Amino acid sequence: MRGLGLFILRPVGTALLCLAVVLMGLLAYRQLPVAPLPQVDFPMISVSASMAGASPETMASSVAMPLEQSLGAIAGLTEMSSRNSEGSTQITLRFDLGRDVNSAARDVQAAINAARPMLPSSLRSNPTYHKINPSSAPIMTLALSSATATKGELYDFASTIIAQKLSQVAGVGEVSVGGSSLPAVRVSLNPHALAAAGVALDDVRRALSGANSMRPTGIVENTQFQWQLDAGGQLEDASEYRELIVAWKDGSPLKLSDVASVENSVENRFNAGFFNDRTAVVLMVRRQPDANIIATVDAIREQLPQLQAMLPAEVTLDVAMDRSPSIRASLLEAEKTLVIAVLLVVAVVLVFLRNARAALIPSVAVPVSLIVTFTVMWWFGFSLNTLSLMALIAATGFVVDDAIVVLESIMRHIEKGMTPMRAAMRGLREVGFTVLAMSFSLVAVFVPMLLMGDMMGRMFREFAVTLSAAVLVSMVVSLLLTPMMCARLLPSARVLRQPGRLSRMIGAIGSAIQRGYESSLSWSLSHGRFMLLLLAATVGLNAYLYVVVPKSMLPQQDTGQLMGFFRVDQGTSFQAMEPKLDQFRRIIMKDPAVESVAGFAGGRSGTSTMLMVQLKPVAERGATAAEVVNRLRGQFQGVPGARLTLVPQQDIFMGGPQGSASYSYSLLGSELDLIKTWLPRVQQALAGLPELVDVDTDIEDKGQRVQLHIDRDAATRLGVDMSLIASTLNSSFSERQVSVIYRPLNQYRVVMGVDPRYAQDIEALQQVQVITADGSRIPLSSFTRFEMQSAPTTVRHQGLFASESISFSLAPGVSLEQAVIAVERAVAATNLPTQEIQAGFLGEAQQMRQTVAQQPLLILAALVTMYIVLGVLYESYVHPLTILSTLPSAGIGALLALMMANEPFSLVALIGIFLLIGVVKKNAIMMVDFALSAQRSQGLSSRDAIVQACLIRFRPIMMTTVSTIFGALPLILATGAGVEMRRPLGVTIIGGLVVSQVLTLYTTPVVYLYLDRLRTRVRRGRKE
Repeated sequence: MRGLGLFILRPVGTALLCLAVVLMGLLAYRQLPVAPLPQVDFPMISVSASMAGASPETMASSVAMPLEQSLGAIAGLTEMSSRNSEGSTQITLRFDLGRDVNSAARDVQAAINAARPMLPSSLRSNPTYHKINPSSAPIMTLALSSATATKGELYDFASTIIAQKLSQVAGVGEVSVGGSSLPAVRVSLNPHALAAAGVALDDVRRALSGANSMRPTGIVENTQFQWQLDAGGQLEDASEYRELIVAWKDGSPLKLSDVASVENSVENRFNAGFFNDRTAVVLMVRRQPDANIIATVDAIREQLPQLQAMLPAEVTLDVAMDRSPSIRASLLEAEKTLVIAVLLVVAVVLVFLRNARAALIPSVAVPVSLIVTFTVMWWFGFSLNTLSLMALIAATGFVVDDAIVVLESIMRHIEKGMTPMRAAMRGLREVGFTVLAMSFSLVAVFVPMLLMGDMMGRMFREFAVTLSAAVLVSMVVSLLLTPMMCARLLPSARVLRQPGRLSRMIGAIGSAIQRGYESSLSWSLSHGRFMLLLLAATVGLNAYLYVVVPKSMLPQQDTGQLMGFFRVDQGTSFQAMEPKLDQFRRIIMKDPAVESVAGFAGGRSGTSTMLMVQLKPVAERGATAAEVVNRLRGQFQGVPGARLTLVPQQDIFMGGPQGSASYSYSLLGSELDLIKTWLPRVQQALAGLPELVDVDTDIEDKGQRVQLHIDRDAATRLGVDMSLIASTLNSSFSERQVSVIYRPLNQYRVVMGVDPRYAQDIEALQQVQVITADGSRIPLSSFTRFEMQSAPTTVRHQGLFASESISFSLAPGVSLEQAVIAVERAVAATNLPTQEIQAGFLGEAQQMRQTVAQQPLLILAALVTMYIVLGVLYESYVHPLTILSTLPSAGIGALLALMMANEPFSLVALIGIFLLIGVVKKNAIMMVDFALSAQRSQGLSSRDAIVQACLIRFRPIMMTTVSTIFGALPLILATGAGVEMRRPLGVTIIGGLVVSQVLTLYTTPVVYLYLDRLRTRVRRGRKE
């Protein structure tokens, strides 16, 4: 430490060096992106395939299964699930966190190519894939509405103009549009008119396709001029198609309008969207993984006036939802908490030192250390988010510790009569090693977490690195800047002013406390065995409390947004679904905490439905998001035939299916029928648990289906083959897209099908006629028997197994661990055949079980790492044990405080435990380091040395502990946005410090003495 004296002798250089790094920190602060939580990039890829008119079972067996067999062989694949619905298959692939998503995408494309020969020939286009980021919730939702424009026109504006322009904004990753579909010319055929005219459906299809040709027609030129040829092959409006001649009968033209109604409509009639009480088309904007949310939202808002100017006057573009206000409020609250914590720490230092100049010195170390930490955050590519700011808030009480230790040592020498310069040199040499030991041992606590590669490690890496950087920066500041300031700012003992009345009163209180501690310390040393038994009891009590404390993954965020999952009874038509969805919308809008609601529904029964609820700011609504969900839940029960569940939107996705509630329990098996048999039993068992609410299943197996039993012999005898039957049914009932209209900005379709009036029930099939090659009209019913059956509307796979899930949320006051235990007991009571069906949790519940299993090992790894670091620093096997003996009392205080505050033991609380490990051992380090020095330099006995160490280090120990407590106090007392993530940390730190401060001041000296005696006996034994 002698070389550090150079910085004391060169105050100008030291001050300017400090100023330079502070300026760098301020510049880095301006460059940091803003996010609600650290970015955890799950490498995920979605594979999609479509085959119009195919049933979910057909898609599952002929499309999904070959693809899954090929995709399942990709290295690093951790989860594969698929959802098969009418004409569509979507496979979601999740890879190891360490897998590069671009490399995985290449493997996915290769797997798709390998599976192509096994896919049906009717699959016209190859399956496609795209990279997805399911943890990225929409940062903004826009709504396009109009009193005069149609839904198709609104969708065209949204997808052609708005979505394209928004995608060009820096930071925007994806823009999706819902609530309608593109405009189209819809041809609704009259089967009776077609039959009377003797015209086949394929004749109409060929006429539509041939009349709307878009092919090159060439040029005509001579030696001087050139003329382009335009045959006008495009029909663009319904009025033009009505005059189209589809056939000639008896020398007279048969126009399309004679056998069909033709209108300008949309490609898919089964879509609806709304914003509050208006029909609307909804645009959801998601950000790129590394984008600054605040900057991206601001850039979008800057573009809104220009986008509005591009639209017709009657079309309105509104902001339906905006994620940035809650993020701004949360970060502002965190920054206010940080400032308050700094002020409280400064106040604590001032009270203890009773000298404004002396209090100024460690007070400078706090902002300097925190500002310089921004440079480290920028270097590692971190963001300003809840966890990184929480690390800075927690660090407020830690970064001042080193400065306090150095300052207190220097002041003690000044009070003995030394000059400030000499006292600074002496004090720095005396406590320099202590500061190094405290800082490096605190950083060592987080080493196991930094080495973790799973989601928990990724999540809290920013917290650990940010806090470690702040501690190391404060160590450097305390060893360089603090001694220099002490030498220049502190007065000598001869010119110290007489303390005032308040100062004398505070000093008297401090002296009385220290005298009380001295007498009680003597008693504890005289009753060493009792103190050791007390220490052993704390170890056992720690284990007991850890087992019984409720556990969870992460505190539930209040982002100010709710996601709604809407379902109707299976088999319900789209027309019957819309009034039910509107009824739910009105219920939500009546709640005083709701600011706006937007959503859209798609599919024949609204199977693709999403509701997004924007809540008012926390100060205005006076209730948390979870409380709003709980009070709305009862009102939703009054809508027959439909179900709506609301879930507070979270910023972190932990895998698993995104069901209708917060958590999922899945059944997997090779036989879908067996799963369908047991799923209702398991669902009934879970629905009866008081720990759960919103228990629902995603199985959709009661859709209505008409099964055609074709007499193939009769069909062959009549000259009808299977391809003709399939083509006739496809043209009649699958809304077949038969032609394309090319326009400058987009392409639109011509959709052909039987008029919905003639396709409302099974009787429509009785009227279908198949026209053979010789022109004969054969009724479909003449060789086909119709049977009504139930059929799945979706088929799901997990891996290569059939899968169905049960979704559930937690009842108020129930932790995730309590719910998991209750579910496992309930499922065990059903006698589920586990040899045929695999059952287990998915998503966050699964992650929680894995994390809880890892927590003891993680804590043990932190203790071992700290022991190794301390052993290296002290060159001793024994003294690190003395320092680590302080930790059990901190654990008791933290766990008791969590239980009293009704907070589950979450990952945030686990971080608090790690911080306590680092803070509490500082007290022991100050005692042990001084005692060892006194034994070596003064020749004191171990008892006299540890007693002197306890008394002399009592003031800095109290200062550092109280400053840490006051630094964490705003984490508990804050009431603004985002406090739910920070409160468990404050409860853990304060509870652990209060209990540990009382116990370790007495147990540490006792352990030191006993271990020192043991060390002495071992040495004597070796000599003998």
